[in-house]
Amino acid sequence: MKYLNLFVVLLGVLLSGPLRADLPGVIAKIKPSVVIVGTYKSTNSPRFGLRGTGFIAGNGNMVVTNAHVLQQPGDLDLDSKLVVQMRVGQNELQMRLATLVSVDTVHDLALLRFEGPPGTMLRLRDSDSVQEGQAVAFMGFPIGGALGFSPVTHRGTISSIAAAALPTPTAQQLNEKTIRSLRSGESFTVFQLDGTAYPGNSGGPLFDPDTGDVIGVVNMVFIKGTRESALTNPSGITYAIPSRHVLDMLQANAAK
Repeated sequence: MKYLNLFVVLLGVLLSGPLRADLPGVIAKIKPSVVIVGTYKSTNSPRFGLRGTGFIAGNGNMVVTNAHVLQQPGDLDLDSKLVVQMRVGQNELQMRLATLVSVDTVHDLALLRFEGPPGTMLRLRDSDSVQEGQAVAFMGFPIGGALGFSPVTHRGTISSIAAAALPTPTAQQLNEKTIRSLRSGESFTVFQLDGTAYPGNSGGPLFDPDTGDVIGVVNMVFIKGTRESALTNPSGITYAIPSRHVLDMLQANAAK
């Protein structure tokens, strides 16, 4: 009878759904797949410049990040090389040359390919099932590496699922990004988080703390330039681009 009761309990656990991992275990699994996106130039001091965060996806040689993390036309060092730094040991980082594969300017996403052996890719989940109030976590390299080149994890919840661009009250408060978005009708929904991210977190994965599945990409600049353009002093609110746009980009570039 005792063994029968034990069997019933175990059966109930199995039928209740997939077993959930604890957050420390999920962090350990995700860490090797979260990379630093930056530039390298031998004559610069320092030679490496951190621009943001990314994560390995696709075939293991692809990195997803934000488009604004990449060098822009107005940057001074346009001849610097695009690189990613990835973890190859417990505390060892390895620099890999990277090339730009694709840019999605509407959703501020970029897809890179790095040289050398593939890394461990993260699993992406369709974000259409994400709900307000859902627990999330995100990982990245905040404050431009001032805290060291070790990924930092924060927990939070999806506090709102809202439009990326909102009409602003006066013409003086409209900026170029908002005008372009409103004219083109390219507004889309984003995740608003109650956790605080910092410069350097852009491009990092937003993930399910139970499974490690990526459900979004943290965005600290692009969304603030549209959704918060009516605010004189933009808030510390953190946003994320839903992962379904990443899945669309990966599918469109699967053969490249």
